[in-house]
Order: sequence, then C-alpha cells, then structure tokens
Amino acid sequence: MEAVAKLKNVPTSPRKMRVVADLIRGERVNKALSILRFEPKVGAGKLEKLLLSAISNWQQANEDAKIEEADLYIKSIAVDSGRMLKRLRPAPQGRAHRIRKRSNHVTVVIDSLNPEAVAASTDKTDNKE
Repeated sequence: MEAVAKLKNVPTSPRKMRVVADLIRGERVNKALSILRFEPKVGAGKLEKLLLSAISNWQQANEDAKIEEADLYIKSIAVDSGRMLKRLRPAPQGRAHRIRKRSNHVTVVIDSLNPEAVAASTDKTDNKE
C-alpha cells in the first residue's frame, strides 16, 4: 500500500528543488534519508522532513506491518511550481524591474517493494480477532 505526503508553498524555486528531488527518485527510503541528511543544498532539509512524514503516513495506514520487512521505496516525487510573489526593484533612469519570488509544491509517494510481507502481517492480525 502506498502513502502520500505533500509540502506546499516552499519558498524555493522549483528548479532548485528538482535538483534535490532527482537525487532520491526511485531510491529506497533508508538510502534516500541518508542522501538528504548529508546534502548541502537548501531543499534537502525540507525534503528529508517530508519523507519522514510520508513514512509516518505509511505506518498509520499499515499499523501491523514492520518497515524493515516492507522494504519501502520512493515510488514518485513531483515538484510543481507554486504561487509567485511579484516585487519591483528600482532600475536606472527611473524605471523598475520585476522580481519574481518563486515557490513550489512537492508531492512524495512511497510504496512497498515487498507487498506480500505487508499483506501477511495484516492477515495474521485479522485471524487473531
């Protein structure tokens, strides 16, 4: 079973966030967390927190399954542009240049590589009741 986590209106340009998202796309969750922890780019900390949220969402949906047996991986990660703040900066000769302060939305979907283990653990608990 897959779990989704979303992060909205991150004050970073989508182009900068996509560079970090491409590093972890398709990776296993443990490896992705270690990549993000040591990545110096600004978006890495926010993506790490988002990935931890997705793991927590997966745990709530599958309370009886163990994360180690499920072998979670990042099924998809999407970075879309968010709202844009438009500002003016003074320019020579009385003119003004427009500054666009961009933001982005990030969506992470994680899934289990081993769905049999998740199904087996939920079946065991169903039989106990």
